[in-house]
Amino acid sequence: MATRHHARMAVVSLLYAYDLGNGAIADHTDEILEEKKIRNKQKDFALTLFDGVMAHLEEVDTAIVKHLKEWDFDRLGSIERATLRLGAYEALYSDLDSAVVINEAIEVAKAFGTEQSPKFINGVLDAIAREKAAS
Repeated sequence: MATRHHARMAVVSLLYAYDLGNGAIADHTDEILEEKKIRNKQKDFALTLFDGVMAHLEEVDTAIVKHLKEWDFDRLGSIERATLRLGAYEALYSDLDSAVVINEAIEVAKAFGTEQSPKFINGVLDAIAREKAAS
């Protein structure tokens, strides 16, 4: 049975495909989630996350860019960009505790990213969460 963690991993895969130029990925989310055995409540959760990131993509990217230190957004790896987009969306628009959001993003980065990805993801998302908490 799929968990929310599995759903997030699937969403990062969808965002990764989108970032690589597959703009029509949204037309295939049901099949992709079914292929990954993301069903029922977890499918609804994954679709809510994916649709939310896509609906707020400009705001999410702006928040990420604001907190990149010595990095150019366009130089980020597609996996890191997808993971940051999901984490930033959840940090900005969900009621989840920021520690949970950041921890989930770190776990995704460990699974998909490079050795340096978890630390980088943690730093950017922590800055976004602190700024949201201060406002």
